[in-house]
Amino acid sequence: MDHGLRFSDPATYARTLRRAHELVISGIPRPEIPTRLVDSWHRSMALGISPDQHSPRHLHEVSEVLELRQEHRLQQVMPALNDLLADDSRTGRHLLVLTDASGEILWRVGSRAVLRRADQLEFLEGADWSEAGIGTNAISEVLVTGAPVQLFSAEHLVRTHHEWACTAAPITDPATGRVLGVLDVSGPLDTLSADTLRMVRCAVRVAEALLGTSDGGSSVGASPSVRGSRQAAPPAGRPAAAVERLELLGEKPAAVFANGGRTPLTLRRAEILALLDSRSQGWSAEELAYELHGDAGTPQAIRTEMFRVRSMLGAAVESNPYRFAPGLAARSDAGQVLRLLREGRVAEALEAYRAPLLSRSGTLAVQLLRDQLDTAVASAVRVCGDAPLLVRWLSTDMGSGDSRAVDALGRLVGRGDPRYVAFRASIRA
Repeated sequence: MDHGLRFSDPATYARTLRRAHELVISGIPRPEIPTRLVDSWHRSMALGISPDQHSPRHLHEVSEVLELRQEHRLQQVMPALNDLLADDSRTGRHLLVLTDASGEILWRVGSRAVLRRADQLEFLEGADWSEAGIGTNAISEVLVTGAPVQLFSAEHLVRTHHEWACTAAPITDPATGRVLGVLDVSGPLDTLSADTLRMVRCAVRVAEALLGTSDGGSSVGASPSVRGSRQAAPPAGRPAAAVERLELLGEKPAAVFANGGRTPLTLRRAEILALLDSRSQGWSAEELAYELHGDAGTPQAIRTEMFRVRSMLGAAVESNPYRFAPGLAARSDAGQVLRLLREGRVAEALEAYRAPLLSRSGTLAVQLLRDQLDTAVASAVRVCGDAPLLVRWLSTDMGSGDSRAVDALGRLVGRGDPRYVAFRASIRA
């Protein structure tokens, strides 16, 4: 059986699994269903779970779950997991679930549409998603095997779950190795991708790393209200200071902090920050994924990268949508150039425009921003009527090919001026 079909043709793969499911339930072995799952089905049915049953047992009311959360260690890392994997936007299609060590759901995050679908399965807070509670599912398999698991369609025991794909992994205590809970990402069959398991594993590693910090991770990724209630310690490697400015012009992007520290930025993170710098209303994870990766982009990958960016820059970057905090607006060197141009300070803008925006980036969205910035500077210089400023512009790498600026210089100084002649010869060459 071609297991790659679960990504390329999920409907066909699901039909094959459903046929195998009915045969196995009838006592006829099928290779499509792994032995470990068959064993789990048998254990579940021995516990009284019927393939037709769709209601898990409920251990607590939702109001009681709210109290349980406050005492649970995973409360400390839930904000980070939310940043990495959750999608509660209007178009969000997958559900983020976090259980305790027994499989009881303590948190779930998703759009209204996906929450309604989950409600139909009683996949909600206080429900028991262990084998004994609802039969074979990704959460129960993690609790049995102690390893990350993906279950697709009819690999679940209960038939009403056959429209779902689930990816889950255990979160363990770094000090003791004890399982603290299970992280699960679930949704319709076509929401599963080859990257889903990798993203869940990555999120688990982040959670476990935060749990291993001196404050248990409670200062990283916390909500503004939580952050405001205590002095958060910065993650390792991050300067303990506010962001002063972002350097996005040239080949070596970096974040500069108020204490004088300077942290280099990877090209991908710099590209994200350049996009944030270009739009005050912010970006969703889906929009950033498309702008940076096209149709192959995934919101999960963006959320992982944004978690790293926010861990480095702290409160400078807000989420839902992703955008710069008001205090950082126009603090990039590229933003400063635009601000100076809008204020009519063309000479200062040209002085600040030391290199193209992220000159190593080949991403189309960044190229467009680069061209827009270049056009803005060139246009302002050409109409300023200042010959020395035109000479400065034509002497830069960005302005060296600007024939319209050469023509503007010729009109100001005359066609016989040596400066015009030299630049005109350079353009022709």
